[in-house]
Amino acid sequence: MRPRRQIGRTNVRVTDISFGASGIGNMGRTVSDREADEVLQCAWNAGIRYFDTAPHYGRGRSEQRLGSFLKSKPREDFVLSTKVGRVLSPGQAMSEADGFVDPLPNDVRYDYSGDGIEASLEHSFELLQVRHADIVYVHDIGTDTHGAANEAHMRDFRATGIDRLRRLKEKGKINAFGLGVNETRVCIDLLQETDLDAILLAGRLTLLDREAEDRLVGLCRARETSLVLGGIFNSGILATGPVEGAWFDYAPASSEILEKVSALKVQTDAVGIPLATAALHFAHRYPGVASVLLGTAKVSSLRRNLDALSREVPPACMKLFERHKLAAS
Repeated sequence: MRPRRQIGRTNVRVTDISFGASGIGNMGRTVSDREADEVLQCAWNAGIRYFDTAPHYGRGRSEQRLGSFLKSKPREDFVLSTKVGRVLSPGQAMSEADGFVDPLPNDVRYDYSGDGIEASLEHSFELLQVRHADIVYVHDIGTDTHGAANEAHMRDFRATGIDRLRRLKEKGKINAFGLGVNETRVCIDLLQETDLDAILLAGRLTLLDREAEDRLVGLCRARETSLVLGGIFNSGILATGPVEGAWFDYAPASSEILEKVSALKVQTDAVGIPLATAALHFAHRYPGVASVLLGTAKVSSLRRNLDALSREVPPACMKLFERHKLAAS
C-alpha cells in the first residue's frame, strides 16, 4: 500500500499517487474495456487507492468503467473523487466530443448552481455505482474555460453552489470538496471568500510552470487547503522533451517553451536523470501536495512512471526544484 496523506482538515486520506481516469474515457483514442480494466488493476496492484474521474471524460464513459472496476472492491478500501459543473443528459451517439473518442451518447450543459451540482453528482453516483464520493471538485470554472460566460457561472456558484456542497458534505454524500481547474486566478478568488478542502490543479505547479507559487501555494497553506496535482508533464512536453510536435498546455509548444524545456533538459541530463523523472519527483516532493495524479490508459506508461518515482534522486537534482527564472510563466 502506498503512503496516505490527509485532505485539508477532513478525515479523507488519499494515497500519495493517484490514478487519473481521463484516459479510460477514450481521451484522444479508443480504449477497450479490457485495456481499461488492465490499467486500473495495475494501479490497484501498485497500492494506488485514490481514483479521480469526471463526467467530462467521455461524457460518462470514464465513470462507467471506473465504477465497473471498483464495484468488487470494499468501499472503505479506496478514495474516489469526481467533478461537477457539467450536467449530462441522454443525447445522440457521436464519434467524438471534447477530445474524447466514442463518448457515451449524452448531451452536456454547464451548470454551477446548487441544483446543477446535485444533478451532476447523482448521475455520477449511478455510473460509479456508489452512494457517496470522498471528494468532489468543481470542474473548469474560470475564465480560461468560459471566457465572458464565467461571470454568470460564478454568480450561480456563489449564490447556491457553495452552500449546496456544504449541505451535501453535512449529509455525508461527500466528505470533501474543492476546485478542479487549470488556472490559479479562480482558486485565489474563491479561497479568499470561502474554505475549500482541496484544489486539483492541472499544469500550474510543475517543473516548468510555477505560476501557482506566486500566491496560491501560500494561500493554500494558510487556509489548510490540500493540493492535488494533475498535468505534471504540461500536456506532454515534460515527458517527451523538447521534440518536434511536443505539446504544452493542450496545444503545440511555442518556440519559447521549447527553449525553456531544452534548458531544463540540459540540467536534468547533467545530474543524470531523465526530464520526466525530475518532473515526477518535483510534484511528489512539493510541500502541501497530498497526491499526484498519473493519468493514462496504458499499463506500460503507468509502470514507467511508478518506476521513475521509486528511483533515487541525486542531491544535485534538488536545486532544480527550487524556484528559478527559467521556469517562470
